[in-house]
Amino acid sequence: MRQDLWRLLGIVLLSVLIGLLTGHTALALAAGLFFFSIRQYLAQAELLAWLKRRADTGRPARAGLVDEFCREIQQLRNHYRARNALLAGYLKRFQRATTAIPDAVIILGRFGEIEWANRKAGQYMGICWPEDNGLRLLNLVRDPALADYLGPGPETRAEALQLDAPANAGIRLEIRASPYGAARTLLVARDVTGISRNNQMRKDFIANASHELRTPLTVIAGYLESFADDELCPGEWRAHIEQMRGQTGRMQSLIADLLQLSSLEAGAGDDIREAVAAPEMLAMICDEIKKTAAYRDHVITIKADPGLYFNGDPRLLYSAFSNLIFNAAQYTQAEGLIEVEWRQDAAGLCFSVRDNGLGIDAAHIPRLTERFYRIDKGRSRAQGGTGLGLAIVRKIAGILDHPVHVRSRVGHGTVFAVDVPVDDTPDVVGFAVEPRRWVVERTFGWLGRCRRLSKDYEEYPVTSETWIALAMGALLLRRLCPSS
Repeated sequence: MRQDLWRLLGIVLLSVLIGLLTGHTALALAAGLFFFSIRQYLAQAELLAWLKRRADTGRPARAGLVDEFCREIQQLRNHYRARNALLAGYLKRFQRATTAIPDAVIILGRFGEIEWANRKAGQYMGICWPEDNGLRLLNLVRDPALADYLGPGPETRAEALQLDAPANAGIRLEIRASPYGAARTLLVARDVTGISRNNQMRKDFIANASHELRTPLTVIAGYLESFADDELCPGEWRAHIEQMRGQTGRMQSLIADLLQLSSLEAGAGDDIREAVAAPEMLAMICDEIKKTAAYRDHVITIKADPGLYFNGDPRLLYSAFSNLIFNAAQYTQAEGLIEVEWRQDAAGLCFSVRDNGLGIDAAHIPRLTERFYRIDKGRSRAQGGTGLGLAIVRKIAGILDHPVHVRSRVGHGTVFAVDVPVDDTPDVVGFAVEPRRWVVERTFGWLGRCRRLSKDYEEYPVTSETWIALAMGALLLRRLCPSS
């Protein structure tokens, strides 16, 4: 740059000297500046031609500012090439790594179009890369479950989805979608065929074993009850018989819970939607608890709006409510306080059970709903718990798509709460009925349902004495409330 300045200064001085000698100073100065401009223009033209050639050789051999430009541009070119080589190395390593990954990886754009996919995506999802670049995934994989999974936003999307591989029906996939970057989605499909098969074998084994054990246990319980009621039974046997009856009852409760859990895992009850009178159901459950000798001294209060109903399966709702309330009674000391609440707030309906019992340490709360998980194993067995109640509640909450919340402090009691969205509240004007009328309507509904079940399952027929008892009970209820 200094050379150009000295060159300009020399031309100006030479032009002024020639102008003084010829008597035309201005003309000589203008001619000198014009010559300097032409020289700079030619140098810049050579620089532009060299840039267009994108070659390292043939650089303009002109001292001054153009030469400095050429050196800086060459340094930028070298830096750019080194950076490109580094990025190319990273890209090759990434491609080798994604090829070695045993999972299918797909990158989706803002509108679900495929931006990149690895080789496993072709084996699992039928995606051919790069032929399918820019195509929407849901146009290539037409699966309603996948469309429902990817449809909601990332905040409301389920954690994972399991489905059969579109490109291979013999493979079971677990799909997870995670948002990243600028409105992009990373979709990972993992082969869980072995895990799914093992889980199904475990479920089938538990269901079959429980079903096979139920009949012999029923026979044993019947004989024990006959022995206990027989006046000829020796007195020294009665204590042992009562102990056997208690253990048999515990086994029957365990099998009943296992069968219910297996039925829930098989999807039973998720298609039944009817209005349920939850306040009356809560009152019935609390009455059952108060009639139990072990919980007779508990103080149970119910805060429920009689007009708040729920859309769903009444059997699932009854099982969830009863397990939570019985669990609170089981782990609350004598004369303890249990508060049952069924309320409506801005978010919807909420069921909660609060007790002032022993409380739960924070380390145990994440595992409370696991099967057979016990905080105090000795105390749980002494109380007759099966360890499946909260697992059943979690499964029912998953079927109803309502999360279970637990808050607890050691020595201050525990709160179990289930949130119910407003959509599950029946919008029926004047639906609230008098409780006894509700019982009558449900009795005749159950009567017809039992009649249908007796035809379908001849292995466990309903006798005529059962029908007579049910009919007499229903007629008695109608006499108690003739207006219904």
